[in-house]
Amino acid sequence: MHTHVTPSAPKAPMPIAFTTCDLQTAAAAHDHGSGHGHAHAHRRREVVVNGKRVKTIDVHAHCCVPKAMAVIGHPLEAPGLLMEDTSVRLAAMDAQGIDVEALSINPYWYKASKDQAAELIRIQNETLVEFCAANPERFVGYATAALQHPELAAEQVEHAVKKLGFRGVSVGGSVAGEELANPRFHPFWKKCEELGVLVFMHPTGVRELEPSGRLGGNGLLTNTIGNPLETTIALSHMIFEGTLDHFPGLKICAAHGGGYLPSYANRSDAVQRTFPDRVGPFPKKKPTQYLRDGQLFFDTIVFTPEALRHLIAEVGSDKIMIGTDYPFPWTSTEVDLVLNTPGLSDDERVAILGGTAARLLGIKP
Repeated sequence: MHTHVTPSAPKAPMPIAFTTCDLQTAAAAHDHGSGHGHAHAHRRREVVVNGKRVKTIDVHAHCCVPKAMAVIGHPLEAPGLLMEDTSVRLAAMDAQGIDVEALSINPYWYKASKDQAAELIRIQNETLVEFCAANPERFVGYATAALQHPELAAEQVEHAVKKLGFRGVSVGGSVAGEELANPRFHPFWKKCEELGVLVFMHPTGVRELEPSGRLGGNGLLTNTIGNPLETTIALSHMIFEGTLDHFPGLKICAAHGGGYLPSYANRSDAVQRTFPDRVGPFPKKKPTQYLRDGQLFFDTIVFTPEALRHLIAEVGSDKIMIGTDYPFPWTSTEVDLVLNTPGLSDDERVAILGGTAARLLGIKP
């Protein structure tokens, strides 16, 4: 789908300049509202709610940094992740009505040694800053961190926020098989809470199930079911193990509508009544309250107006932000999904389309 992306070219040592002629041309065209990108002529869709232009922010979009991947020899997953020539990406954003993408990198480094992880994250975060600086009106980034080394991860987040200017950080749904609720990760969560950064949680599947074959066969179940399942497990542990109680100021945005948890969270309330002697110690609140009380946020990748309506009913419209999963073609209609979901006020649509993300990520609305 994204075969027009320019292949990665050899780079000079850090820092790397990604302001190629192609990128400058595309950026200039977009910044001046000409409607013409480098690759194809196109118009930039402007989203309007009740006569007012809305800045739309996609909180779930992916990229990669090949030089960081090379530290541990990790292969490129998809050409569309590359950022050397962003003209194809900008054209897709313009067609969909996405003004700003918040770029994240799915974790592949959670088994790296401390020295490797330190170098990999340094390169990755510095390059993410360069990606965004090359087109600051269209891109912001989530910092990355080596959670397998929690003290180092806390230092990396502090550096990313205080020195590099990040307002968010991305994590996986587990750390090489360890739950995010494991107390050994508390230094990381404490630092995220202290700095007030949004944590974007993206799953990497339930790899512990794969050897059994339960997720084999047709349907790409490792992704289709495995990804939302890992998010469900991760959030459930953070609720029941008290992580969200320990860090009440923590703000986490869970990908793919929070997995299956919002659809069946009332069972988590019910288990405390049904098996009180097997659940404790109880979290400070009912599990369903954690979905509504401002610590957990969710993207819109649930595919239908009815699914989005239900998610809103369970968590509140102020906890939801649009996501596209670009460059993976799961959806290209998230703006229309929000506009077409019945029962929302204009203010709620504006919040989901970009207002909430702007507040959490420090973006001017």
